[in-house]
Amino acid sequence: MKLRLAISLFASLILTLSTSHALAQSDEAKYWGKDVPKSADHPFIKRFVGSWLTGYSAAEWDITKFPTTNVIGKDKKFQDVVTLEGKQTRIIYLAPRGKMPVEVFRNYQQALQSAGVKIRFVCESQCSNLYWAWKEMNEPNKGMQWAEGSIYTPTSSRYSHSSGLTPDKGMMLVGSVKRGEQETHVLLYTSVAAYDVTGLTQTYIHLVEPKPMPTGQVAVDATALQNGLQEEGKVTLSGLFFDTGKATIKDESKVQLEEMAKLMQAQTQQKYFIVGHTDNVGNFDSNMTLSLQRAQAVVQALSAAPYKIAASRLIAKGNANLAPVASNTEEAGRARNRRVEMVAQ
Repeated sequence: MKLRLAISLFASLILTLSTSHALAQSDEAKYWGKDVPKSADHPFIKRFVGSWLTGYSAAEWDITKFPTTNVIGKDKKFQDVVTLEGKQTRIIYLAPRGKMPVEVFRNYQQALQSAGVKIRFVCESQCSNLYWAWKEMNEPNKGMQWAEGSIYTPTSSRYSHSSGLTPDKGMMLVGSVKRGEQETHVLLYTSVAAYDVTGLTQTYIHLVEPKPMPTGQVAVDATALQNGLQEEGKVTLSGLFFDTGKATIKDESKVQLEEMAKLMQAQTQQKYFIVGHTDNVGNFDSNMTLSLQRAQAVVQALSAAPYKIAASRLIAKGNANLAPVASNTEEAGRARNRRVEMVAQ
């Protein structure tokens, strides 16, 4: 009797586990391959064959930080980082069941190296300290769109996609590659997805294509001009536009000129320097000439109709790249240095 009962219970357990396994497989199959809506592989690197794109974020311009070495300080933070501004693409994949992190990571690593990526550093084992430092610095899940479904185990349990990145068997790679005049930066992280019990591997890829932030979308109004002059004695005129290498003011600068004239008409005794600045690209003498010509163009525009500001109140100066406000080593900094300022005399 007891033997029959034990056999019956065992059979029932086997049936339950089989049913749970079948349900998990059914749920997984229902969603697998249905990528995040409006997402896609980045043109630079495709997914591991058979993977599911479960997390996605793309921004035409944003700012982030990448580690440049795998050195972690006593504060548990990366000791060397670079700030990157530009187009940001972040993608998370689940590899097919049974594919281990090392296999997936090696394939991505080989693909990146074949594409000419210069590796800054690679961590292949005992990388948990890098994971925690990276997670605190970048919050990799922040702002992600997620696919439907979950991370399924071979039984009936499941985990959310946002729980997938872990320090378990994690491996990290950071590098960059020149593509024409542009340097693309890449961070790759692969680990067990959620827990070993899932039998799945998750990969996070972050690509940054540096470019200057779109500027001139907001003209500095008369009140802001006055406040800037009172507080710092100068203000950058973000609403003035010129074609590359030219000193002719573009039509879309009208709003900024109007605000400058409004201030000058209210402060009739104040005199101003209009100062042009450039980045450090090109010959210094030509940059000096260009920066002066742009400042002169602004003075001429304000002196003429319809503004008619007395020319005696305005002095044009060119400063080339003698007074940068940011580093010229990257395009984002050079963009900030190309500017025209209004300075109280």
